[in-house]
Amino acid sequence: MKNFIKIFNLVLLVSFFSCEKKGTSSDDQFSSKDLNFFNSKIYNKDLSLTERLKYNDKAINKLSKELKKKDLKDFDRYLNNYFEFQDWGKYKSASLVLLENSLKYNDSLYYGLSLRYIGNYYYQKNNLDSTFYFYTRSEKVFNKIKDKKNYPIILLKKGIVQLEINDFLGADLSLRKAYQIFKNGNDFQKLYATLNTLGSVSAELKEYSRAIYYYKQALNVIKKGNLNNLEHQESNCLNNLGLLYNDLKDYKKSIYYYNLALKSRNLIDDNPRLYSIIIDNLAYSKLKSNQFSGLPDLFFESLDKKDSIEDLSTITIVNIHLSEYYASIKDTINSVYYSDIAIKNALKLNTPLYKIAAYKQASNVNKKKSLNYSDYYIKLNDSLQMLERKSKDRFARIELETDEILQQKDSLEQKNRSILNYFIGTIAIGTLLFFMRAQRAKSRELLLRQAQQRANEDIYKLIISQQNKLEEGRVLEKNRIAKELHDGVLGRLFGLRLNLDGLNHREDEAAIQERIHCLEELKVIEQDLREISHELSREKYVLVNNFVAIVNNLFEEQAKINPAKLTTILDEQVDWDILSNTTKINLYRILQECLQNINKYAKANTIKVEFRKDKKGNLVLNITDDGEGFEVDKKSKGIGLKNIVTRTHESDGIIEIKSAPGKGTRISITVPLEQKNIKH
Repeated sequence: MKNFIKIFNLVLLVSFFSCEKKGTSSDDQFSSKDLNFFNSKIYNKDLSLTERLKYNDKAINKLSKELKKKDLKDFDRYLNNYFEFQDWGKYKSASLVLLENSLKYNDSLYYGLSLRYIGNYYYQKNNLDSTFYFYTRSEKVFNKIKDKKNYPIILLKKGIVQLEINDFLGADLSLRKAYQIFKNGNDFQKLYATLNTLGSVSAELKEYSRAIYYYKQALNVIKKGNLNNLEHQESNCLNNLGLLYNDLKDYKKSIYYYNLALKSRNLIDDNPRLYSIIIDNLAYSKLKSNQFSGLPDLFFESLDKKDSIEDLSTITIVNIHLSEYYASIKDTINSVYYSDIAIKNALKLNTPLYKIAAYKQASNVNKKKSLNYSDYYIKLNDSLQMLERKSKDRFARIELETDEILQQKDSLEQKNRSILNYFIGTIAIGTLLFFMRAQRAKSRELLLRQAQQRANEDIYKLIISQQNKLEEGRVLEKNRIAKELHDGVLGRLFGLRLNLDGLNHREDEAAIQERIHCLEELKVIEQDLREISHELSREKYVLVNNFVAIVNNLFEEQAKINPAKLTTILDEQVDWDILSNTTKINLYRILQECLQNINKYAKANTIKVEFRKDKKGNLVLNITDDGEGFEVDKKSKGIGLKNIVTRTHESDGIIEIKSAPGKGTRISITVPLEQKNIKH
């Protein structure tokens, strides 16, 4: 039922801003005494509507005979009187006259207005396809000429049409654009209409918090602009809030807002249709929340008001609600009776939406005809969904075709300008031919000089590029040697220092042997430094050809240095021969750096190192400790950790570091076993 109630509130909303503003005030006068006389008659409210309309016809006819560009403003004013008088046939005819003359005088403002007026006519005739077409064309015109007054108005109107055909995303986009402009002005009526409609669109998109925000903003605008006139905008907005909370099944709040809306003074006299809708909404929320006080009297009160204004669509909805009420109190006879009345009214309206609701309710309460009504309901619902999809597709095509029409118009204008430019250019070229021949020799000489200059520039760029590459090579070599020193020599020196610190307190034979061993290791490090100065060739060879052996040696050294329990796993399924030499070196240095970091900072009790082959055929190195850990995101990366990351990337691998204070550290590195191209 909520969709029908929202439609009725939308109709009320449209009435708030659908009246077109006159181009000028009634105080503006023509030079003609006759037209001056017409003004005094047309805007004299003491005369009957028929008499005022007759004088307006005469003014339009007189202007139409020889309509000058300066008279477009006055013609626009008289045209909008037809909107006020609701004479739609004359409104359309006058709009077409304005359209023709705006094109004749190339006046973009009145061209856009005439398109909007024609769209208004089709909207009153419920021809939404044509409405959308003319609104879209009008929008393009006002956007092109950057008309900040009329552009948001047409966006607002277009958004309402999109809402009516359930193009909620399109409506939201149009209305947001309108809101961004209206919020910086002082047209509170348009701003209120935009916010209120945005609330309805947000509710349809199930964005309820945003809908509540827009409705409350609309209420603030009503107070700020003192808009609560005969249309009772505040009551309408409060009613919308009630509908929203009804959707959320928060009936306590929905009833609160309905009652608040009914407190508006003179609502029943000024706007009986809105009053009856709110009464119906209030009664329906009470029914849904099982609060039967005042029921079904509230429904009948709403029905009486609707009968008085002969609103067949809303009468249909109230009868459906009455059928639901009597079904809830097990009064089948009355429930079927009011569902039958709803079906009769829906058939008179011949609108699928109302027929669907009536047949659905009838299928729920009329057991004898339940299957027939259900069949009608399903067929109508399917056809309505198909119609909505087709409508959205048509609207999309209309907008696309409108853009194409405007592009074609611009293209024609461009062609006309091109033709004019062609003739002007031809004359200019003919005049310049003589001078061009005289300057040809000089031009050739200039071209040769320019070519020589470009050649010199290219040579200079090549020299600079070569210098840059040499410098880049030097930087890379420096970084490589720095990594070798840090990851190889410094790590081993640190291990020896720890050993020697431990031996300082011992004088036994084993300590003496350990010192001798440390001296031997220092000799090896000395030799390594010498080899580093000769491109580190020997160490690379050892790592490449004795990877497993040298890794085991590293484990033995680690066990001597750190009392933590060390567990090592080397997967026998790993074919070390297919692992690239560069990757072996990088993995060894990474392992060496990680163990060094554990010794320095972790204070771990257990350490686990694992080399294994995963299901994808990659080599995985896992290094885990139960030490103090650190915050990975906040840890400043020193050269050691940066080198680990760099070496992993050089091996085309992936690194994952997991750690937290007090929870240890786990470093996992995955590299492909077979690598054809390794970065150096």
